[in-house]
Amino acid sequence: MVDLILIDFNEFETIQNSLPLGVSLLAVSKGHDQESIRKLSGYGQIDFGESRLQEAVPKKNELNDLEQLRWHFVGTLQKNKVRGVIKEFDFIHSVDSLSLLERISRISQEEQKTPNLFLQVKFRHDPKKCGFLKEDLLNSWSKIIALKNVNLIGLMTIPPIALNSYQRKDLFCECRNLANHLGLKDCSMGMTNDWKEAVEVGATWIRLGSFLFGKRRT
Repeated sequence: MVDLILIDFNEFETIQNSLPLGVSLLAVSKGHDQESIRKLSGYGQIDFGESRLQEAVPKKNELNDLEQLRWHFVGTLQKNKVRGVIKEFDFIHSVDSLSLLERISRISQEEQKTPNLFLQVKFRHDPKKCGFLKEDLLNSWSKIIALKNVNLIGLMTIPPIALNSYQRKDLFCECRNLANHLGLKDCSMGMTNDWKEAVEVGATWIRLGSFLFGKRRT
C-alpha cells in the first residue's frame, strides 16, 4: 500500500508557478496508486512517469477516462519489454544504448508508432547507472539520426548520488550543452533533491516523485 497524495492545490500551484517558461513537470507516479494520480490530475497535471510496464498498464486501464494524460516511461528498459512500452507510453526517458535504440526503431515501425525519446547519457563514473558515454554518443550520432520511427527530442541524465550541489549543477550544464550541440531541445534532468539546480542550467523536464506524492509505506 502507498499513501495517497499529500500535496494540496496551493502547494502544487506554487511549484508550477516557480518553473520558468518551457520547463515541464513530470509527476513520477511509480509505486503510487491510480487514485493519487487521479487527484493530482484534478489539479491540472497531465504528465505521469512509470518505471514498470506491469505496474503501469492496470493504472492506465483504471484511468482511461482521463484522455488528456500523457505517460512517460522512466525506468530501465529491458529489451523484452520494448514492444509493450512502445504500445503504452508516449515518451521514453531511458534509452541508454545504440542497440536498444535500434530495437525501438524496428519495433516502432512494426507497430506504426513514433515514440518521443530521450537518450540517457552518463557523464560521470557510476556503476549503478547506465547510459551512453558522451564520446560514444557523438561517434554514433550519424547512425542514430538515420533511424526511422523515433522522435529524438532530448537527453536525460541522473547524477551519481555522492555529488554535491555544485557538482550536480556542473553535470546538468554539461548535459544542456551537449543537447544544444546535437540540436536537441529537451533535457530531462533534476529530481526531488536537485531539480532547482537542473532548472537553473536549462532543464526542460523535471521528474518529481516523493515531493508530490509523499513516501510509500513499503
